[in-house]
Amino acid sequence: MCTVTFLPKKNGQYLLTSNRDEAPHRSPESITTDFIGGQQLAFPRDEEAGGTWIVMAGSDRLVCILNGAFEKHDRKPPYRRSRGLMALDYFLYPNVDAFIADYELNGMEPFTMILCECGRLVELVWDEKQAHVTELDATAPHIWSSSTLYEAEVKAKRKAWFDTWLKEYPIPYERDQILHFHRTAGDGDIYNDVVMNRNNIVRTVSITSIEKGDSQMNMRYHDLLRERVRETKIVLKGECVESR
Repeated sequence: MCTVTFLPKKNGQYLLTSNRDEAPHRSPESITTDFIGGQQLAFPRDEEAGGTWIVMAGSDRLVCILNGAFEKHDRKPPYRRSRGLMALDYFLYPNVDAFIADYELNGMEPFTMILCECGRLVELVWDEKQAHVTELDATAPHIWSSSTLYEAEVKAKRKAWFDTWLKEYPIPYERDQILHFHRTAGDGDIYNDVVMNRNNIVRTVSITSIEKGDSQMNMRYHDLLRERVRETKIVLKGECVESR
């Protein structure tokens, strides 16, 4: 599932936007709020597994998960824990480094996790055997596409669409502009466009946009199946916990 973009703004602010490609019956209707580890969270909760693919927290933290590592894998259930619940588990740890060091990844299905935390942008890829951790440039744009749905050639094509968009819409990036990309980018191939549909078995069911500002984080959740938009804000509180 998923196409994700990251766009930096001034002073550590950013826009992260995620298209969720999933079975339609698993698409949430609204945003859930909760407290984990003393942090206020907001996220759309998966209707089937109870987890989520994207979470923002008042502690200046965000996690977004894509299915798969570097290439499509053969599923070997049962798995130790769902990736959607792992996204919530992240907030039981004080920071990204503690999570990577201490969380038990053995037995998890492959995933790509994007972590925004206190000015850092970290990519964690689990390929069933090894964790690959990359500290990314948080002042540069990035795009990801799920390896379970998109082959390398399609990923490259999507990156080219994104690069073209970046030339047309230079800094400062605006939410409505990147949402337009997430709604319309493609070449007419409904199987692989950014809003995709594969015989209604898997399709783009929602677009979630998170904007981090100076004092708050804002989540806008567009349910494409029901054509409804939900929005919520969380005030940023407390200081960031120093990494190891």
